[in-house]
Amino acid sequence: MDIISAQYVISSATYKQCPVADKPEYAFIGRSNVGKSSLINMVAGKKSLAKTSGTPGKTQLINHFEVISDNKKKWYLVDLPGYGYATVSQKARNNWGNMIESYIRKRENLVCLFVLVDSRHEPQQIDLDFINQLGEWQIPFVLVFTKADKNKPGVSQRNVLKFLEHLADNWEEHPPYFVTSATKKTGRKEILAYIGGLNKSFTKL
Repeated sequence: MDIISAQYVISSATYKQCPVADKPEYAFIGRSNVGKSSLINMVAGKKSLAKTSGTPGKTQLINHFEVISDNKKKWYLVDLPGYGYATVSQKARNNWGNMIESYIRKRENLVCLFVLVDSRHEPQQIDLDFINQLGEWQIPFVLVFTKADKNKPGVSQRNVLKFLEHLADNWEEHPPYFVTSATKKTGRKEILAYIGGLNKSFTKL
């Protein structure tokens, strides 16, 4: 699958303000400095689609982008606010948390959540806790390990394996995962192929 076009649609403060749930939807989420916007731009093949920033917590709304792939299939790519550290008030963090949970649990056309994990670091408890919460909510998700190009040879793979080992404490088997680099476009083909496969099984609500 390849991308014909991708364009911004709307930014929403609650899931109720999101577009009509008539297309398959794939949301991207992770800690606020994980490289989410860069990855979204890489997947969509559009350099400035999602706004990148050096300031953690810049994304504060649910951002929808409509994508058209080469089979004329239309679907939504969604940029969610990051979790974890951000230079915002505790009240704002709580509001974001409620917004994210409502979206994840109630958005009817959410086919899969892409959870981004920084491959430069050993497993972080905040990522593991978020993933375990998704399990309790029974939300379908995959893992995307980012910034693989920033590591010395072998470091990304070691950190990925350590992360999967930690997941084994609570999961019988780990979810699908992708190792990516927005700079080198590593993993783009595999992610698009995965989305393409899910698109085929999407039933309009």
